[in-house]
Amino acid sequence: MEIRKVHKEAVWQLRHEVMWPDRGLDYVKLDDDDDGVHYGLFEGEQLVSAVSLFIDGSEAQFRKFATRTEQQGQGYGSRLLQHVLNEAERSGVNRIYCNARSHKAAFYKKFGLSEVSGTAFTKGGKEYIIMEKLFGSAGVSSRKEP
Repeated sequence: MEIRKVHKEAVWQLRHEVMWPDRGLDYVKLDDDDDGVHYGLFEGEQLVSAVSLFIDGSEAQFRKFATRTEQQGQGYGSRLLQHVLNEAERSGVNRIYCNARSHKAAFYKKFGLSEVSGTAFTKGGKEYIIMEKLFGSAGVSSRKEP
C-alpha cells in the first residue's frame, strides 16, 4: 500500500465510478482542480482511494474523497484521510473542513472532525453537512475559567 501525489486526471475516473456514476465524467471535475493537491492510495498499481486537498491561507478543504466500493471498509480510506489531515496540519493551516455526506459523519468523527451546526444542505439529491477539524491554537478554547 502506497500513498502518493497524483495528477488530477488520475482521480477523475475514481470520483466518477464511486461518487456520481449516474452523471457524466465532467460532473466530478472541479473548476479549481488545478489548484489542489491530489492524493491517491495504491495497492500495487491500482488506485484504490483518492482525495483532493485545497489550501487557502490558514484553511484547507478536502474534497471528492472516494474509495472503490468493493474495497470500502478495509482501512484504505482511513489511511488516506489520516495522511491528508497530517499534510494539512504540517502545512500550517488552522482549520480543515469537508462537505461530508450526512450518513458518513460517524466516519469523520473518528478522525476528530466535528459537525458545524446549521450547515446541512442537499446537492444532487444527496444530503451533506460541513465537518471541520481545528489545529494548533485554533483548536484550543480561548475561554478563560472564572
